[in-house]
Amino acid sequence: MPKKIRTEAFQPILDVIARHPGGIGVDGLLQQIGPGLSRRTLQRRLSALIAQQRVRAEGEGRALKYRLSPVTATSNVLLPGVDATGSGETYVPLSAEGAAVRAYVRQPYQQRRPVGYNIEFLERYYPNQTAYLPADLRAQLHSIGRSPAEQAAAGTFARDILNRLLIDLSWASSRLEGNTYSRLDTERLIEFGQAAEGKDALETQMILNHKAAIEYLVREAGQDKSAPLPETIIALHAFLSDGLLPDPLGCGRLRAYPVEIGGSVYLPVALPQRLAELFGIVLEIAGEIDDPFEQAFFLMVHLPYLQPFEDVNKRVSRLAANIPLVRHNLCPLSFIDAPAQAYVDAMLGVYELNDVALLRDVFVWAYERSCQQYVAVQQQLVPPDTFRLRYRNELAEAVAAIVRGGQAADEAAIRAVLPVTVAEEDRVRFVTLTLAEFKTLHPGNAIRFGLRPLEFSAWLEREAGRD
Repeated sequence: MPKKIRTEAFQPILDVIARHPGGIGVDGLLQQIGPGLSRRTLQRRLSALIAQQRVRAEGEGRALKYRLSPVTATSNVLLPGVDATGSGETYVPLSAEGAAVRAYVRQPYQQRRPVGYNIEFLERYYPNQTAYLPADLRAQLHSIGRSPAEQAAAGTFARDILNRLLIDLSWASSRLEGNTYSRLDTERLIEFGQAAEGKDALETQMILNHKAAIEYLVREAGQDKSAPLPETIIALHAFLSDGLLPDPLGCGRLRAYPVEIGGSVYLPVALPQRLAELFGIVLEIAGEIDDPFEQAFFLMVHLPYLQPFEDVNKRVSRLAANIPLVRHNLCPLSFIDAPAQAYVDAMLGVYELNDVALLRDVFVWAYERSCQQYVAVQQQLVPPDTFRLRYRNELAEAVAAIVRGGQAADEAAIRAVLPVTVAEEDRVRFVTLTLAEFKTLHPGNAIRFGLRPLEFSAWLEREAGRD
């Protein structure tokens, strides 16, 4: 009978894997767990964790890596610090530090100590010296977030997938605020302007505000790396809060009076002058951070913690986190499937403990999930043939001349009708391109070259007679 493995023996393995959302191999696990565990024992425990559906294996041979299995409401998977039974709650895999934060904020409101804004939390952060995201974690995020447009102009990748991003991010970010629009409802609203039946008008407004803010982020703020961060953040708030604030004057302005956060014992800064000063400092620090993921996470931490606006602060921070990602042509963070309760708990941890561990767990899981969503989109993005674009008019002219002249589509015929605007050094490549174009020419696409159906049919008959 196989020896039963004690439950606590799995914990060090789960803790290490939780810190590597991109996956980690056996050698990496052995190195981080320490010398007390043999390779054979580790492999046996990994097999047990896979059988329990707590860990999944991906790849083969030397490329084999292990990741935590996602936690779902119907799963029997138990991860460190996660209660996935009984409550029907969806959560994310937790680090040990994240689990401790979660345990604290789940205490009754009355048992948590009231706190105010802690300036030391901000003062302890030195750009490019302090790091909320460790170097190895940032490297993994760069690896999974790399896009086909990596070397292109700022914002290229986000523009390429804008239609998809508008729906995903508008829906997911609104859902974290309690919006009940489904993803399909959101798609119909964004693409066709059809508001969902039975929904509150404010929910519809929230979705449309996200759409406008994301379009601004991608088409303007995301393309200009020199654009001042404070102006961009203010603009995002103006878009996101449009028509949603009791006082319309608060749209795109720092708040002028105290606010409270429901369900939290945290009291944000009240004095307007102090708030404006801190807002400038937060964004000055953020602007000095070189790594786009660290900058994104810093904004997700410190904008909601400061609460610079009357409302809509978390929404602003989620879109603001995408500014550095868009500018560096990295996969955007759409928050698809991010568990709302995990996000709320994480923000409470920042507010009340100044602890970013749980929010980091949510951020990393959500980013990995976003990247998975866009893998298929990335694979479908084919870089445009710039040579073909440059000579598209000459190509149409050459193809049409050969068809209308009833000539065979061969190299000699193409050279005979070669437009004079084709540069001497490009002529060999142009002939090759034209020959390739004839191989894909058919009645359905001949119209691209200004050819009428009868003209093309007559040429096809001649071609058939030449075979």
